[in-house]
Amino acid sequence: MQNAIYNVPVPQNEPVLNYAPGSPEKASLQKAIENFRSGQIEIPMYIGSEKVFTDKKTKLSPPHDHQHFLGFAAEGDASHVNAAIDAALNARKAWAELPWSERAAVFLKAADLLAGPYRAKINAATMLGQSKNAFQAEIDSACELIDFLRFNVAFYQEIMNEQPQSSKGVWNKMEYRPLEGFVFALTPFNFTAIAGNLPSSAALMGNVVVWKPAHTQLYSANVIMEVFREAGVPDGVINLINTDGPMTGDIIFSHPDFAGIHFTGSTGVFQHIWKTIGQNISKYKSYPRIVGETGGKDFVIAHKSADAKAVAVGLVRGAFEYQGQKCSAASRAYIPSNLWEDVKKYMQADLAEIKMGPTEDFGNFVNAVIDEKAFNKISNYITEAKKSNKIEVIAGGNFDKSVGYFIEPTVLLTTDPHYITMEEEIFGPVLTIYVYDENKWEETLELVNTTSPYALTGAVFSQDRYAIDQATKTLTDAAGNFYINDKPTGAVVGQQPFGGARASGTNDKAGSKLNLLRWVNARTIKETFVSPTDYKYPFLG
Repeated sequence: MQNAIYNVPVPQNEPVLNYAPGSPEKASLQKAIENFRSGQIEIPMYIGSEKVFTDKKTKLSPPHDHQHFLGFAAEGDASHVNAAIDAALNARKAWAELPWSERAAVFLKAADLLAGPYRAKINAATMLGQSKNAFQAEIDSACELIDFLRFNVAFYQEIMNEQPQSSKGVWNKMEYRPLEGFVFALTPFNFTAIAGNLPSSAALMGNVVVWKPAHTQLYSANVIMEVFREAGVPDGVINLINTDGPMTGDIIFSHPDFAGIHFTGSTGVFQHIWKTIGQNISKYKSYPRIVGETGGKDFVIAHKSADAKAVAVGLVRGAFEYQGQKCSAASRAYIPSNLWEDVKKYMQADLAEIKMGPTEDFGNFVNAVIDEKAFNKISNYITEAKKSNKIEVIAGGNFDKSVGYFIEPTVLLTTDPHYITMEEEIFGPVLTIYVYDENKWEETLELVNTTSPYALTGAVFSQDRYAIDQATKTLTDAAGNFYINDKPTGAVVGQQPFGGARASGTNDKAGSKLNLLRWVNARTIKETFVSPTDYKYPFLG
């Protein structure tokens, strides 16, 4: 029995380790990589109390070394989707009734496990399974996921502390119940932290979850489930399945107990899900919560007063870290004519130094794109650009998939601000630049605002405060996360809550309490201490 009001530990962002030569964290990470590469594992589905293995399996290989087998993951069918739903619903009552502090303790323990004994393992799994270099893995699968787990607990307490006023003779209360039913978490390949946060944030608030990771993220998803189990997440609260997407959707979105979806992925898939939920709305016990972060065509615009070197570095980092496979990656840039030659010179110099190769070599800044499908799509954009009289290849432009799915960081210069690579999401290491007349700042701001259907991230570089203010106002609706004199990537939990509007999603801001509010159903309770005993009001006299 709880007989005190508890204060959760004050969260602080997890320090990023640097993996310098000779550092203990580098040695530990290299050992974990070696252990993974030296053997093969078989990854189950996690349904209720069972680890479920099947005869049908998904092959798991590093994208940068696709002939090497890391192991296999069990593939399920419709029966496994239904079993996961049943397991979740069976766990719901006990989990929802558990005191909030007990649920919080589970995820705080998970954070400490990731910060300590599982840090090298989760980073190594992300490096090998998703082809992230050591730094990108560290800021993602370790630090950001740890931050999500710790900050979400603190945000949960903030939410519960938000209580209504009470008038004389009345006590008004607000309680925050989990949703009635189960939550479906559908997660992407590119961020291990997102894959861990989408199911755990809903579960923290008392919900039960069916989680379907991207098959290209299953290697690190398995480590997340190991952490959750060791931390004490009860059986059935988070169920991991590896099943066919359309079949899974048919079952889940037709179930009367479907209560919400927590999604990160493509705009097309999310729009199809929304349409399906709308068509099935009469089947559900309640209106499902639809929370999604989707695509982006993220911009950088430089003013004529900007620092050319800062712009170049922002573009190189913003466009090519993790091979541009971030929904926030810089994909289109608008550079004033007076700065272009310097920006071009600095970018070409940096890109000439950058090494590309496997993640096991810590000297490689760029690694492989996630799979052959992505490789073919991205390389096709580059091939078509080379044929266009509107495009000049400023850097890169080469690709090879013989050993791994490698695509050079590619910079395209276009004379057409509406060329296809300025408008369509590519999700790879391709940046297209349009050079504008330095005296047409206002017109170019409007061009940025109207070119893309997305509104996820964007950045302005300028040393002119009036220009910064003008860009911030004109581009109000063009980006959910807006950066001044910095690249448009790298949002930190608790510092830059993440999400975008327009075709980029519902902007529910992961990394803040706004997101957690979507996973509770508030109930107002009014207690009157002395009840009226006469129906008559004074105005009747």
